[in-house]
Amino acid sequence: MPFDSSGFLVEKARVAVIHDWLYTYGGAERVLEQILAVFPNADVFSLFDTLPDDQRGFLGGRKVRTSFIQKLVRKNGNHRFLLPLMPLAIEQFDLSDYDLVISSSYAVAKGVITGPRQFHVSYVHSPMRYAWDLQHEYLRNSKLTSGAKAWMAKLLLHKMRLWDIRTSNSVDSYIANSNFVAQRVWKLYRRPAKVISPPVNVDRFRAGESKGDFYFTASRLVQYKRIDLIAEAFSRTPERRLVIAGEGPEMRRIQALAGPNVEILGHVDSDRLTALMQQARAFVFAAEEDFGIVPLEAQACGTPVIAYGRGGALETVRGLLTSAQPTGMFFNHQTSDSLVEAVDLFEQMSSRITPQACRANALRFGEQRFRDDLLAFIGQEFDRHVQHYDGVRPEPMAEAEWVEKRLVSHPGHAA
Repeated sequence: MPFDSSGFLVEKARVAVIHDWLYTYGGAERVLEQILAVFPNADVFSLFDTLPDDQRGFLGGRKVRTSFIQKLVRKNGNHRFLLPLMPLAIEQFDLSDYDLVISSSYAVAKGVITGPRQFHVSYVHSPMRYAWDLQHEYLRNSKLTSGAKAWMAKLLLHKMRLWDIRTSNSVDSYIANSNFVAQRVWKLYRRPAKVISPPVNVDRFRAGESKGDFYFTASRLVQYKRIDLIAEAFSRTPERRLVIAGEGPEMRRIQALAGPNVEILGHVDSDRLTALMQQARAFVFAAEEDFGIVPLEAQACGTPVIAYGRGGALETVRGLLTSAQPTGMFFNHQTSDSLVEAVDLFEQMSSRITPQACRANALRFGEQRFRDDLLAFIGQEFDRHVQHYDGVRPEPMAEAEWVEKRLVSHPGHAA
């Protein structure tokens, strides 16, 4: 009987999952949730864990093993100021007893130290964008463009880039959440990445039976999400109604931009959010995201998406001008003028978009698809790693022989 890598990994291997940090249940944590569903016996490591009690369910009662940063972080979001310590902190995790190490990384998680016998696969949500292509935007937003503090910040980011490149070689296989991120992984690390799109819980959504007269967007109100652009564009067209759900540091600025036809709801619960998605004429998305789960949730509700035509949206939305079964419309420039033009064209051509097409497109990104693809890829790459380390074998090793060999290599596993 051939050796079943996937079965061994799930049932017998010691697995460690490393996540950058845990302070809210967002898109990266949804990926983490499904990784843990595939590897239910895995141990979880994170730089710090300040998740509220009502968001911890996806961890399944696991105790998260944290770093020394846990004692330094506060709930007011000061962890960004602890960035200089994060490479050191992630390297302190002792993972020597594990067969498989999975890093869920958008900052430093991929930098964990592993040995030659261990297999390390990194699911990259994004390389550290604030250290690479978003450095100048990050410095501007932080008001660090001149002066001594600015030069200290630039030196820190320079050192982070050097560390990021160095640790990229310790990863055996990369997974990217989109082709957009896979291209960035290749450009920065010169390593190929298998694309496995994040899981979307499409089953909890249903297509709306009727549409309202409003456009809708939902997001954390932070600068890079560009909700300000959406508010400005719709304020210029008062005959159109816009509803915004979300809260964050950009709230006051967006309120100042909003005209009387723009309603800002603040935080809404998941039931109301779903209802708004189902009833909206279209969901508006102006960020350049690495992937973007919310536009797919909108499509699962049968709602078209008007999206900025860069980043992950190009992989999750089928454009009116390019697809036989469109699910939305793209605008080409991150400006209010370009968005207004796209909405005008959408209103002329939206009859070509059906709720059925939107939902069918979203179903391609379901949770079971993610779990199947993840386990198949890791099992295949793990087997290649074993063969490379042990030498080419004429016949696949029997599972009992493999387990016995691992116990000899790591006596502590016998317990």
